[in-house]
Amino acid sequence: MNFGLTEEQQILRSVARRFLDDRAPISRVRDVMESPQGFDPDMWAGMAELGWLGLIIDETYGGAGLDWVDLVVLLEETGRGLLPAPLISTSLAAAAISEFGTDEQKQRYLPSLADGSAIGTLAQLEDGEVLGPDGVQLAGAPAGSGYRLTGAKRFVQDAGVATLFIVPFRVGDDVRFAIIKSDATGVTAQGHLTMDQTKRMGDLTLDGVLVQADDVLATGGNAAIERLNDLGAIAVTAEMIGAMDRALEITTEYAKTRIQFDAPIGK
Repeated sequence: MNFGLTEEQQILRSVARRFLDDRAPISRVRDVMESPQGFDPDMWAGMAELGWLGLIIDETYGGAGLDWVDLVVLLEETGRGLLPAPLISTSLAAAAISEFGTDEQKQRYLPSLADGSAIGTLAQLEDGEVLGPDGVQLAGAPAGSGYRLTGAKRFVQDAGVATLFIVPFRVGDDVRFAIIKSDATGVTAQGHLTMDQTKRMGDLTLDGVLVQADDVLATGGNAAIERLNDLGAIAVTAEMIGAMDRALEITTEYAKTRIQFDAPIGK
């Protein structure tokens, strides 16, 4: 079995590295991470033109139709450059709609995620310490054919810039997912810095937000929560591997060139 990259994946990696070297050197990364938004809209548009934002979105909905292995290749490169951009959060929102949404929901939301005009994120965690399905305590109160949601989600990636939230909530023993726009009545999103200033987190507060039936994903449940948790872990790990790989390169280069006692310290 061949575990190496395909020719297409090697091209993707090469193109990504050139783009990031040109558009996101570390000096630019520092400027962007200190900006109010925490990402560069022009760079985001460039990423959309390269097809990165719709990498795992089906071609029918404006994406590239690739899979998570290809996305991992890309995320290792963005991790190498510590790229401050809502790529992981948007990819997770796209995955939720792609895997659990109806055809109508895919048609309505995926094209804007693929072209960069919308920024998505998954708002799952709450005040408790449980990460899995049992941690979802936000209750949906029946309202006509839909639900009203009142509560808060914590540690939401890119909450301050997201325009689309995928929000799990509970109806009795069932976990369902709502698609909520940032400009909906009763929605407040507040971003804040973390120790890693290239990654923004935030809180999402819902005050009687009305979710219509056609904005509830077709399927949900414990399996969907676990699936999205797994995808999130894969995405973050891919960026961490890229960052560690680059750190090793920098350290090795330094050890070869740093002279101490008339000899390279790497000797």
